[in-house]
Amino acid sequence: MDTRIVDHPAFRLVGHAARVPLIRHGINPHIQRHIAALSAEEHLRLKALGNTEPSGLLAVSDDLHPDCDEGSELTYLHGVAVSPDTPIPGDLDIIEAPAGTWVVIRTAGPHPRTLQKTWAAAAAEWFPFNPWRLRPGPEIVAVLEPTNDFSTATCELWLPVEPA
Repeated sequence: MDTRIVDHPAFRLVGHAARVPLIRHGINPHIQRHIAALSAEEHLRLKALGNTEPSGLLAVSDDLHPDCDEGSELTYLHGVAVSPDTPIPGDLDIIEAPAGTWVVIRTAGPHPRTLQKTWAAAAAEWFPFNPWRLRPGPEIVAVLEPTNDFSTATCELWLPVEPA
């Protein structure tokens, strides 16, 4: 598993948020509809606003149920990361990401299957054998290199962690 540990200052995640059910396998149609409702111009506006890591357009999950039960609700934000002092347009939602440590896991392959398998492998294989545990905070997916149809992609999964 291609991982790195990153200490990151506080930042903000800004974009368009919606409450959606958690779906563990395959494409989440609720998230897909949420993203499809955004215009190409809005995607460009968001990209231009992003100014810190994780870079690019981000898929953010926040307010997850502690057990991450299938069908439980979460806040999904389609947006970008910005520094705390960046002016935010009033029509965008904001999720604060406090300063802290993150495990960043790089994935490449069929999307979203590879990403979902990597998250499961991290829970079953990485966390039990490393001195870290999840801490409260948003889970972030940065899609770095997608194909035009998003059927394959290179991604980074950013998970907030603290010493176990």
